[in-house]
Amino acid sequence: MDMWLSESQIKDAAMTYKVKETLVRRKTPFQDLAIVDTEAFGRMLLLDGIVQTTINDEYVYHEMITHIPLLTHPNPKKVLVVGGGDGGTIREILKHPSIEKAVLCEIDEIVIEECKKYLPEISCALTDPKCEIFIGDGIKYVHEHKNEFDVVIIDSTDPFGAAEGLFGGSFYKEIYECLTDDGIFVAQTETPFYLPEVVKKVYDDAKAVFPITKLFMAGIPTYPSGYWSFTLGSKKYDPEKANVIDKYDLDTKYYTKRLHSASFVLPKFIEDLTK
Repeated sequence: MDMWLSESQIKDAAMTYKVKETLVRRKTPFQDLAIVDTEAFGRMLLLDGIVQTTINDEYVYHEMITHIPLLTHPNPKKVLVVGGGDGGTIREILKHPSIEKAVLCEIDEIVIEECKKYLPEISCALTDPKCEIFIGDGIKYVHEHKNEFDVVIIDSTDPFGAAEGLFGGSFYKEIYECLTDDGIFVAQTETPFYLPEVVKKVYDDAKAVFPITKLFMAGIPTYPSGYWSFTLGSKKYDPEKANVIDKYDLDTKYYTKRLHSASFVLPKFIEDLTK
């Protein structure tokens, strides 16, 4: 008998995947965790039934949330990742030669534990000496570290449950204070097809805090609608004006230097959300 996994972000649409095997399922103190092996996308991490990452398309998300801010900043040395227990964002951060320290702040230690076991291609950099892992509340961590990080990346789950506090104006003010004088932050901010109100609210909240705020997009097949937004807030550097062409080359599968500025060119219906 075939097994199928279905994920719905809105009540009238769902994404469905054929599952070969359930590798692990655990109820953590924070969420229901599962890692399954699918026919189309390989091994897949789910939290509370929502797809977080897969072996076959994870590179899109992790490259875009990382390389856009890190190549916009002229010399990033210290980076904070809030969430991101799978380790993919840390892996991409440590490709940059200027990085001296990358801190992963993850509230759920079991996510890290199981991803190391079942998703080694993604979690492979979590043992790097430049990576420091802190298990705890990301909001509290940001509040307690002022003027410390060149880049802060909010690699969170959807804005429900444990991650709800990571979306909003008060938290973005805390991030602003956590950043150095020329710091940059970026967050994943959902799909404008299904959740335009979330995309607009996050953008507006960030814009109220950061002098430069930009929305950029990427195509991620396993995320609802397949079209995903990221919001970037910067104290000083405009990502569309960054001279990335003359910078070092990176080993990537999705991100390119030409794509860097092109990803900020928005379709009109998304552009309207930023007005």
